[in-house]
Amino acid sequence: MDFLDEVVITVRSGDGGNGCISFRREKYVPKGGPDGGDGGKGGDVIARATSGIYSLIDFAFKKVFIAERGAHGKGKNKKGKDGRDLIINVPVGTVIKDEDTGKIIADLTEEGQEVILARGGRGGRGNRHFATPTNRAPRIAEPGQPGEEKRIRLILKFIADIGLVGFPNVGKSTLLSRLSRARPKIAPYPFTTLYPNLGVISYEDGTSLTIADVPGLIEGAHEGKGLGHQFLRHIERTKLLVHVLDITYVPEKDIIEDFEIIRKEMEEYNPLLLEKPQIAVINKIDIYDPSSHRKIDALREELLKRGIESFPVSAKEGYGIEELKEGIYRIWCQKEKTIEKAI
Repeated sequence: MDFLDEVVITVRSGDGGNGCISFRREKYVPKGGPDGGDGGKGGDVIARATSGIYSLIDFAFKKVFIAERGAHGKGKNKKGKDGRDLIINVPVGTVIKDEDTGKIIADLTEEGQEVILARGGRGGRGNRHFATPTNRAPRIAEPGQPGEEKRIRLILKFIADIGLVGFPNVGKSTLLSRLSRARPKIAPYPFTTLYPNLGVISYEDGTSLTIADVPGLIEGAHEGKGLGHQFLRHIERTKLLVHVLDITYVPEKDIIEDFEIIRKEMEEYNPLLLEKPQIAVINKIDIYDPSSHRKIDALREELLKRGIESFPVSAKEGYGIEELKEGIYRIWCQKEKTIEKAI
């Protein structure tokens, strides 16, 4: 296993150090006053979004994280050293929830963004704080406050510009390898892709678009069938959805109905997904047989009636890939201009 996108961990901040009970013991000062120092603050547990990490796999092997406790106070008014904070690096795009309450603590979508998961305990006050006119030699000090312990659920949602969606074995992984520098595992059987793969489409003007190959969906995915929820969450942040259709597939139903099933699964999971710009890729035209397969022109016309522009390609042979890249760029630029006008 080299990919994990959801895990529960336990975090515990450091306890505060105890305050000190101490009195001055200097020469020629037989009745020195209290000089007990305060305890140090316990360390916080902090989650930090870090680029270059694309999985929560490290948390499969270590699930308990404890920050350093604060040191106890000392005599001569010496404060105990604060405990060091514990930084937990997580992928950019990680949603953090309190496992016991279900409350979302943070959604870390930017590099370097941080959130405190558990705050360190305050250090106890030394006895110098408790001196009064009637009690000049107090023999009391505060204990440090205990740290917090929480169960935290980490949920990774990829942050990609473009998401490839479709049924298993329609050629999404091969298409990703053609469009970008990604080298996903590819084989001719369903569910080859058991987790999303990321790639980057680069253009001559310097534009770079990240693209995620989302594992094949099945009917009922929004209810968790197959690996439904685990897959659908990874397209929530994408700005453009690319439906990949296999022109050679001959199911009982029409290929358009397969397309509509995918759209329905997305809508049932999150209706906002259908508001994203969408296009279709008609794949495997290199082995297309017009006598036994759906007519490409008729299919494109049906898609256009639904407002979906389509691009015939052969991901395996590379046919139509440049036209598809240009189409993605054109639609992307249109989307960006729409956003600029809205602002």
